[in-house]
Amino acid sequence: MKSKNSKDGLYLRGNVWWMNFTVNGRHYQKSTGTTDYKTAVKVLEALKARIILNHWIPEQNDQKQTCTFKELAERYSEYCKGRQKSFKAWKFYIIKNLVNRFGSFELTDFNTYTIEQLQTEFLQKGKKPATANRVTAVLAHMFTKANEWGMVDDSILNRIRKVKRLKENNKRLRFLSIEEIQSLLNACDKHIYPIVKVALNTGMRRGEILNLKWDQVDLKHGFILLGNETKNGERREIPLNNTLKELFIHLFTKRRLDTEYVFVNPETGKRFVDIKRSWSTACKKAGIKDFHFHDLRHTFASQLVMNGVDLTTVKELLGHKDIKMTLRYSHLAPEHKQDAVKKLDDFLGQNTPKIAQKST
Repeated sequence: MKSKNSKDGLYLRGNVWWMNFTVNGRHYQKSTGTTDYKTAVKVLEALKARIILNHWIPEQNDQKQTCTFKELAERYSEYCKGRQKSFKAWKFYIIKNLVNRFGSFELTDFNTYTIEQLQTEFLQKGKKPATANRVTAVLAHMFTKANEWGMVDDSILNRIRKVKRLKENNKRLRFLSIEEIQSLLNACDKHIYPIVKVALNTGMRRGEILNLKWDQVDLKHGFILLGNETKNGERREIPLNNTLKELFIHLFTKRRLDTEYVFVNPETGKRFVDIKRSWSTACKKAGIKDFHFHDLRHTFASQLVMNGVDLTTVKELLGHKDIKMTLRYSHLAPEHKQDAVKKLDDFLGQNTPKIAQKST
């Protein structure tokens, strides 16, 4: 017997198979009147044929279900838990705000204009295009799952997918000089100092650092092992330099035994979740403006490139899936490129035939 599966349009209610289907944006549930799965499939196929030919009219006992966005959000949140590592962070925040805005909306009320108007509001509030795109991407995925779950039909999903992403400006590349790095570290409070130092020496993202556990830090072999907590969910090994080895040894000697996380509040034993206030204070004390925590990752990569490390190695350390992401740092190594080209002189220059001068 096939198990309950909303994707195939059939589900068990008691011993009887029921049909899930959507017509003109409205969701219906109707009994097949049979306990036999194969017979239920034939009933559903016959119903679909009638719908395609516009021969189906809802009957009084057909259960029409109008799903609200809040209901979708609750179901989608349950789906995300355990599947997406980022859910408890930015995605949870996005869904919460979307529910505040659209909670009572029926899913059939959504159209292209609804989403484009949301984009406009973001821009009017001074939000960046990237922020608006992140929100619309979550919305699009929510409606994709709603379509798979039989909550909306293809016409509703197509309305959402017609919304175009806003053009983003990804040229920002802010990084610190050696002097600025030292000023920032000197300005950090005791609890944020090791967090910033790890970011500068590994290029790890804030979430990767704050979620770091002691069993991921291999002091014997000298590396940090990242797995599901990375942005793309792929395994990444980050080597530890001597600076970080000493730092982690120091932290390990003072670690709390009642927690598995590396960076925790020494008083409560709970891991740090938000360091915005202490980060802002450190930047202000150091006199560093227009600098985000994520820019420490740019600083790590930029300093490597400026000191002659090849882009492929930088790509692997950052965990980029595509070298195009790493190429943004290529302009920082003009001297390194020149040195590489000059090496051709050693073996090409000697064998280059002299150009005969044209006699006059």
